[in-house]
Amino acid sequence: MEPNQHQQLIEKYKAKIRQEFGAHAVQETKVTSKEYTEFKEELYPTHLSLYEKACNFSERILKLTPNPQKAVQVQKNVDVAHLNVTPAGVLSFSIIGALAVMVTGSILALAIPLILGLQPKLFFIFFFLTAGALLIPALQQFPDFTANTWRMKSSNQMIQSIFYLVTYMRHTSNLERAIGFAADHLEPPLSLDFRKILWDVETGRYSTIRESADAFLEFWKDWNKEFIESFHLIESSLFESSEERRLTLLDKSLDVILTGTYENMLHYAHNLKSPMTMLHMLGVILPILGLVILPLIVSFLGSGSNPFTTVIYISLIYNITLPISVYYLGQTILSKRPAGYGTTDIGEKPGLQKFRNVNIPLTKNITISVNPLYFSIIVFAVLFIIGISPILFHTANADFEIQTSDGGIKFLDYICPICDSLNPGPAGSCGINCNLESKIGPYGLGAALLSLIVTASIGLSLGLFYSLRSKNVIAIRDRTRALEDEFSSALFQLGNRLGDGLPAEIALAKVAATMQGTTSGDFFNITEKNITKLGMGLEQALFDPKVGSITSFPSNVIESSMKVLAESIKKGPRIAAQALLSMSRYIKEIHRVEERLKDLMADIISSMKSQIKFLTPAIAGIVIGITSMVSTILTKLSAKLSEFSAGTNQASSFSGLLEIFGIGVPTYYFQIIVGIYVVQIGFILITLTSGIENGADPLGRRFSLGKDLVRSTLLYCFIAGIVMVMFNLFASQIISRTL
Repeated sequence: MEPNQHQQLIEKYKAKIRQEFGAHAVQETKVTSKEYTEFKEELYPTHLSLYEKACNFSERILKLTPNPQKAVQVQKNVDVAHLNVTPAGVLSFSIIGALAVMVTGSILALAIPLILGLQPKLFFIFFFLTAGALLIPALQQFPDFTANTWRMKSSNQMIQSIFYLVTYMRHTSNLERAIGFAADHLEPPLSLDFRKILWDVETGRYSTIRESADAFLEFWKDWNKEFIESFHLIESSLFESSEERRLTLLDKSLDVILTGTYENMLHYAHNLKSPMTMLHMLGVILPILGLVILPLIVSFLGSGSNPFTTVIYISLIYNITLPISVYYLGQTILSKRPAGYGTTDIGEKPGLQKFRNVNIPLTKNITISVNPLYFSIIVFAVLFIIGISPILFHTANADFEIQTSDGGIKFLDYICPICDSLNPGPAGSCGINCNLESKIGPYGLGAALLSLIVTASIGLSLGLFYSLRSKNVIAIRDRTRALEDEFSSALFQLGNRLGDGLPAEIALAKVAATMQGTTSGDFFNITEKNITKLGMGLEQALFDPKVGSITSFPSNVIESSMKVLAESIKKGPRIAAQALLSMSRYIKEIHRVEERLKDLMADIISSMKSQIKFLTPAIAGIVIGITSMVSTILTKLSAKLSEFSAGTNQASSFSGLLEIFGIGVPTYYFQIIVGIYVVQIGFILITLTSGIENGADPLGRRFSLGKDLVRSTLLYCFIAGIVMVMFNLFASQIISRTL
């Protein structure tokens, strides 16, 4: 039938319906359902809605047409990340967002100094203009980074997805039910993609499950060819008349993705050394070693340079520009990571979410669950107030100064700004007679040591939050992993017992007795007790939400194995035995590849962990100690020269020296900047290390942050404090002898 004839036929019947039922009967409405609404809410995340709104708003304001070739690539990334934006919207927002930063930042850089009665600095205007220019390509790359995050999460689940498909297809050759089985056991985002395969068939977008699956595979052809090949082998097994050849194809599909994953990770590990060396040098070594020169540069800027303006300069570079650059470079390295054997965040599972909080038992049956955020806020507030106490006292106009009796380095001191005949300061702010409000600081060893508490407040509060958030959950996952490690042999024994013709209940009891004292023995023992003492059936004994053995060991691998057992046992013990023996071999192969991947990454991971735990905080601590000594000597020298020139009325004679030795930046502020940078770099490197080692593993990342962030922060504060005391005593001797 021609298209015109088809349309004429539709209009003919619409006219008949209008004639019999009225015009409202043929009004076209958008077909929706509760199921579709729920599916769309699950499929499309809401945490990026602000970015989506910004892109759509920018597209309405600024109409731009992106490059056709680039638009195709952007659209692919948008589809992967499930963003409700267009390539034109992404381009428009990159321009408007960058212009907004340039204009707003430049206006603030001009207005704030004028309001405070200061001279505007071109540095801040240049900074915001540069930041806006760099923001244009960064915002254009945002869909790419978001898509890479989704791809990495999905790629880490692809081995598991093939494992679930093959496991189910061995005893039931039905692709649609196998995809549904995999979707039930996988975590988002790949579980959502598998559900969409089924949804597209259900809604009639594709007529068969193979067409829908092939459309999904077309999506991954540029990123994971091994997954596509394995999936096609599974599809091919449906057309084999011989049971032996069907099972061979299924085994081959798992071998293909395991071998391909190992080879891809091997190449990634070999190519990772050069980028990681560059990241370490540009993000850690050079910035921290550059801090040694900064006090000299600051002091040689001259007496007309405001120390607090210099503090802002350094903070913009070290606490904003460098961390963003290191994070961008780290994400670029992480985006190239191939598929691996992923892990899941069991803390998101129902019934385990309470373990993400601090559980305080009041009585045997009553427990209070407290969010760790409250503890971290208390720790931060207490330490931060102690750390900024010199500023609080000075702001309250309290003459809070502690000086040593030998006239050497003052423990806690505020000093007068240095001015000379060429650059006089405001009335009453020069010389030794300036009032308390005009003094600047805090200077001295005590202030420098108190600044370490400010750094500790940030690092310890963050580390405490992540540690308390993950400690209980990681203990459950470690126990579950111990079961997964030995579950292959446990399934092998259970399969052999079932192969002997024993019922599942008796076979479970025998395996529990044989493996007594092991984690697998405990698992089967719980199942056997549920059957014998509580009178449950096999499926209820395994999956009961309150007392089922699966609730004590939340693992998708174990759960899927037991579901295969519960389903295949209906066909007889021998069918169940074959399924379990196959699963035992699959789990063993996956575990073997996982260990080989860890071995490949061992050198890189150990090097990065040593940087996080020791090298970075140790180098930074030593450098800040040297900086404290240099800053103390130069500041004291500048003050002495200023006092001497004022006392002898020969300011013009010393104007040259005063121009060279300007007042230095207080070590108090300098250390806070460096300390925050150490915490930022530690956070970025820990996140990057966790991503390289385990891929998308939120629970493992939180546990690593909680453990390593606290350790590196305390090590930095300890080393910096010891070096500060030693070097300031040394500086005190130098000053007392020379001045």
